[in-house]
Amino acid sequence: MSEPWMADLAASPWLLPALFALVVVDAFVVVLPSETLVVALGSLAASTGSPALWAVVPVAALAAVIGDSALFGIGRRVGLDRWAWMRRGRLGSALARTRATVRRRPAVLVFTARYIPFARIAVNLTAGASGLAYRRFLPLSVAAGIGWALYNTGVGAAFGALLRDRPLLAVGCSVVVAIALGVGIDALVSRWGRRRASTAPSAPKTSPDAD
Repeated sequence: MSEPWMADLAASPWLLPALFALVVVDAFVVVLPSETLVVALGSLAASTGSPALWAVVPVAALAAVIGDSALFGIGRRVGLDRWAWMRRGRLGSALARTRATVRRRPAVLVFTARYIPFARIAVNLTAGASGLAYRRFLPLSVAAGIGWALYNTGVGAAFGALLRDRPLLAVGCSVVVAIALGVGIDALVSRWGRRRASTAPSAPKTSPDAD
């Protein structure tokens, strides 16, 4: 039986605006669970009928693109080392890794970074700072945002349809699975990056006696 409070929450007119705001802010603050909310709304949509799936996907995708573009603009204006948080910790390491490759492989980086919080910030900032044309970045961001929204909504909707009479359980299961998949994707991409770095040819050494 559907919990009445969940049906009321799913039908709230503030739900989609809250989703939009959270996904935009999540472009900057990685601790905000925007993916979790998208998954949860996909599950609610399939199990209770609200909110409409056709509304969740474009709202989430548009917010993701706006967040990406804002970071791109910051990178274009201020570069990659103006503030201390750009040079320290996990984000500083991610910026250093992407600085040399974003112009050569922007599509791969934009699409994979979409699912890895710190990498997403690093790639979008670096894309702007590197001089990559916005007309080249924007289509990649749009495609990545749509794919991300469809993926997370689809995960939630699958559990919502499977557990239609138990929406709370459906939301819980879908969120747990989505988090596990996200951790797995992060691990695979990190391993792939380390493998590429270890197999990359080193720069030739110059003899001190060379002219």
